[in-house]
Amino acid sequence: MAKANGDEANGAAAPAQARGEGRLVHLRVRRQDTGDRPESRRWEEFKVPYLPQMNVISALQQIQRDPRTVDGKEVAPVVWEAVCLEEVCGSCTMVVNGRVRQACSALIDQIAPKGEVITLEPMSKFPLVRDLLVDRSRMFEDMKRVRAWIDIDGTHELGPGPRESPERQEERYPLSRCMTCGCCVEACPQYNDGTKFVGAFAINLVRLYNMHPSGAMHEGERLESVMSEGGISDCGKSQNCVEVCPKEIPLVDSLAAVARDTTKRMLFGWLLK
Repeated sequence: MAKANGDEANGAAAPAQARGEGRLVHLRVRRQDTGDRPESRRWEEFKVPYLPQMNVISALQQIQRDPRTVDGKEVAPVVWEAVCLEEVCGSCTMVVNGRVRQACSALIDQIAPKGEVITLEPMSKFPLVRDLLVDRSRMFEDMKRVRAWIDIDGTHELGPGPRESPERQEERYPLSRCMTCGCCVEACPQYNDGTKFVGAFAINLVRLYNMHPSGAMHEGERLESVMSEGGISDCGKSQNCVEVCPKEIPLVDSLAAVARDTTKRMLFGWLLK
């Protein structure tokens, strides 16, 4: 009878362990009160209860409910940015365990399967707002520079757009998946405060919109926008961008394609004038 009770106890413990009951998630967060107060930079550690299918965002939400460090000190809630929680908006980008990625798709079971400490840091290539939140305005200004949109003639009914072949659509679709998350420029050694390099994401958008039947009307303007300082010639070809892109966009192919197109325009552009 005692053996049966012991078996029942062991049987109950196994599912509980499998569910993660009693397990804690250990996070080490780099914090800073505001961007202009580097003296407030510090590390704080937290432990929160594990939840099934938990990601980094849900762990931060746990901290938000009860912002206490591992030594019991009550602190201000950690600040971060997130919107869609399904790797579409690109806003929750941060450095997780030394690698830039989306926090919403960083599952605890994958990045800390044995309860390892999870280190969270803000991206380093953008002005810090607070804690894990940064200002990515530079990326959107670079999108303006490369004319990353399709012009229309007006707000009136224009009728059906130009037809594209399935092959052309298949080629363009992967390029359109960019969500301006910043992963590619965070990993890029050429993208920093000392350069004007627009980054792989912007050059990829040049290729995308120049391939569009309507967007091709402004192909020359887009190419010329990346033929000056900060453009395609500033790329160091490290290929870090394609390694960290969460959408697996063929960024290296886009860099090569735009480099070829700008070379052609530089050599033969006088014919178009």
